[in-house]
Amino acid sequence: MTSLPLLTLMMVVPLVGAVVVAALPAGTARLARPLALGASLVTLVLAVLAWVAFDSGSDEMFQLTETYSWIPQLGVSYGLGVDGIALALVVMAAILTPVCLLAAWDDVTPVPLGDTEDDFAQAEHVAATRTKRYFALMLVLEAFMVGVFAATDVFLFYVFFEAMLIPVYFLIGLFGGPRRQYAAVKFLLFSLAGGLVMLVSVIAVYFAGPGGEDGFLVQNLVGNVTGSPEALRWMFVGFFIAFAVKAPMWPVHTWLPDAATEARPATAVLLVGVLDKVGTYGMIRFCLQLFPEASQWATPVVLTLAVVSVVYGALLAIGQTDMMRLIAFTSISHFGFIVLGIFAMTSVGGAGSTLYMVNHGFSTAGLFLIAGFLVARGGSKRIPDYGGWQRVTPVLAGTFLVAGLSSLALPGLSSFVSEFLVLQGTFMRYKVAAVVAALGIVLAALYILLMYQRTMTGPKPSFPDDATPRDLSGREKWVVAPIIASFVVLGFYPKPVLDIVNPAVDTTMRIVGVTDPSAAAEASGSAK
Repeated sequence: MTSLPLLTLMMVVPLVGAVVVAALPAGTARLARPLALGASLVTLVLAVLAWVAFDSGSDEMFQLTETYSWIPQLGVSYGLGVDGIALALVVMAAILTPVCLLAAWDDVTPVPLGDTEDDFAQAEHVAATRTKRYFALMLVLEAFMVGVFAATDVFLFYVFFEAMLIPVYFLIGLFGGPRRQYAAVKFLLFSLAGGLVMLVSVIAVYFAGPGGEDGFLVQNLVGNVTGSPEALRWMFVGFFIAFAVKAPMWPVHTWLPDAATEARPATAVLLVGVLDKVGTYGMIRFCLQLFPEASQWATPVVLTLAVVSVVYGALLAIGQTDMMRLIAFTSISHFGFIVLGIFAMTSVGGAGSTLYMVNHGFSTAGLFLIAGFLVARGGSKRIPDYGGWQRVTPVLAGTFLVAGLSSLALPGLSSFVSEFLVLQGTFMRYKVAAVVAALGIVLAALYILLMYQRTMTGPKPSFPDDATPRDLSGREKWVVAPIIASFVVLGFYPKPVLDIVNPAVDTTMRIVGVTDPSAAAEASGSAK
């Protein structure tokens, strides 16, 4: 344990970094990128310290806690803390942020406004200003991501849940592709609609709980949210709708392909790889733990939605010609697997889902960022515009293949372990759902391998002598290296992450009041 307020520091450091970056004078704007990267690396060091300080054998619901009264009249506290699930997601966010900042190093470049020196100077000034804004917004987003996973007060969670929309809206709307404004507004409207529905449940939870100055603290609400079964089920639905939008699940998923396609690749990674995990994390933290009876009541419907998401997302991915849109639809399928494991109500499925959240973050980062490197060279997101690129950029092609193989859950790479655990845990209780969801594995092989085949294999493409694309640069290799390393390390040795998350999964199952089917059968047999 440590007396340092590590979780608060993990928010303060990127926020201070964002202010410094945004306030840089025009003449020193070139420092925006290294300063932002430095702030994110300091945050990563703090995340490592939090991981080291965390005691996986502790019986406490949350560790590294900080609790201060904020609005006592409303029962709102500044409450932070993590269990193993939250800690794993916080560390994942802390790792991916510097990777994305490094990948986005040249995302904002000067656009010539004319042929005169004044025109070029003005273009440089505009690019410098946009660079400061871009990297400052990325740091603000990192701070809010830490806050939303670390919040142990329901109202504070809601504040971070809504605050995250602001930097993402501007990152897409100011720096995205041709349809960026449409995508940003659609993302905002879907998220706000889900958040408003959740706000009603947040208020209702306070009145259904013990109340008082700390009435919104999760540890005070668990087991103490009372009311009629109908009322509790409506509260559950309010939370679940917001999290289903964020996850994203079918049929409230349509904002994701547009947002991920129009966003810069680094923004898409943080959006799909980290932010969307708030949806599945929230299902565990609030839907299951605050409404155990309602969770079991809703399980058949949720499992059906999850299986539909798995198959639907995979089928639509196969038909895409835009590689960024294809990757976005693969994530809809993957999130279906995560939700499936959560509502399977088994320890194996729960552990697999949490590990899946982490592994999906890294595999999605690999696909989006490497695809972004390819698009930057080829000038097009359309898959038919490529072919034979492995003969021109072998390192890019090789890393793209490894990222794709991890996404389709090849044994030996990280996603295989989590996907296997999810299906195994689901099969223990819901065999039909597991069998149908397993179709997603076959479809994943199709959409990944077809995309690779169409972009990388075939005859060598022809380029003008002075326009042959270069392979990955040194900076880009530094971006890809930790992602590829995560595939291998978590593929062969996921034990450190599982050791951290398993106690939290067991606690959730105990709160919900379920046991693994095999354990229940053994208990029944011994009783006889």
